[in-house]
Amino acid sequence: MKRVNDLESYWMPFTANRDFKKEPRLVYSAEGMYYKSVEGKDILDATAGLWCVNAGHNRKRITQAITEQASLLDYAPSFQFGHPKAFELATRIAEIFPEGMNHVFFTNSGSEAVDTTLKIALAYHRARGKGTKTRLIGRERGYHGVGFGGISVGGMPRNRQYFGSLLSGIDHMPHTFDHERNAFSKGQPEHGAELADRLEDIIALHDASTIAAVIVEPMAGSTGVLPPPKGYLKKLRSICSKHDILLIFDEVITGFGRLGTATASDYFGVIPDIISCAKGITNGVIPMGGAVVKDEIYETMLEEADNPIELFHGYTYSGHPIAAAAGLATLDIYKEEELFKRASELAPYMESAAHDLKDANHVIDIRNIGLVAAVELAPRKDAVGERGYELMKRVWDKGVMVRFTQDTMAVTPPLIAEKKHIDQMFDAARQALKEIN
Repeated sequence: MKRVNDLESYWMPFTANRDFKKEPRLVYSAEGMYYKSVEGKDILDATAGLWCVNAGHNRKRITQAITEQASLLDYAPSFQFGHPKAFELATRIAEIFPEGMNHVFFTNSGSEAVDTTLKIALAYHRARGKGTKTRLIGRERGYHGVGFGGISVGGMPRNRQYFGSLLSGIDHMPHTFDHERNAFSKGQPEHGAELADRLEDIIALHDASTIAAVIVEPMAGSTGVLPPPKGYLKKLRSICSKHDILLIFDEVITGFGRLGTATASDYFGVIPDIISCAKGITNGVIPMGGAVVKDEIYETMLEEADNPIELFHGYTYSGHPIAAAAGLATLDIYKEEELFKRASELAPYMESAAHDLKDANHVIDIRNIGLVAAVELAPRKDAVGERGYELMKRVWDKGVMVRFTQDTMAVTPPLIAEKKHIDQMFDAARQALKEIN
């Protein structure tokens, strides 16, 4: 017997399923800056899908590329075989990533990309005869996907508390959020660089000979948009270099133009040893991610391998032909339309529009960097997250899609946004805030 589509069969991720299915927010199509709801209403995308649709929706160049690729080569294994487009895409990524980072290991998501970076770090130290370096250091309030490696080094309590003891040999640095000193900062906060020195305390506790890598988001995104304090990342780089510890940047969000540069590494002038990326690599059209490593790491793994297979790791869909085709078309759009530069030029306007909400109802902080802005609300007593959730739903009713983390609204539009779109996003937020008690 055929079942009626009552929405019950799909268990939605990171969603209040019961509440959603009472009043679903369903989209049917998308074009440019807008979704179309199933009711036929235009919904302005202030989230770039999920931080990933950087070039806007329904780009014909990408859809044509994946259609042509599917008709030519639908799938090819990546274990001991290959196809040209995966190699071409890796070369194109290496061209725009930091100098000396010329090798890409493809995955299917940001979560897989993070777990891959952690495994590469461990394997690299073992290959160079330093197998005692197995400890991994993350950061409080860090988000590194949902694999067991990612939630172990991550520091968002709700993502960790339900899943047991996680990986062993993990420690965490303190987060950089300092509301008292840095509230309503524009761009990088002035205070907090000294928090990087806490890594020295962790190293002293465990000894550098046991620590493989430190992983951070250059800009913490999913926890509520936390730009790094001025000088913080440079201090981390210096400490890691001093103690022979790899520095990993999780750029799943910041990669491919979100800050107005190809990577956050470029934006902040700090080159890590490994970068995880995903989301914008294919404009969100086809799942894909990657771990991009310094030449020294790749070459050491090859030269010191004790087996013809240098890294016992990979995925059935690594470097998938259709994903690679989507990635190449996406990079073409970024380059030809100068979207990274466009984002950089639009960022000051969005900063001003965001901070104009400083006097709005319930607002206690506003943070921004690049084409990212966060508006934080005072939580209701004994009900953290309720105001943020209500704001998201009310803004949707006004024709705008935003994200929220607890009581923080995040605005991260596609890089093709215009000033009128920025105005619409924050005007809708201001109107919604007036309606919330």
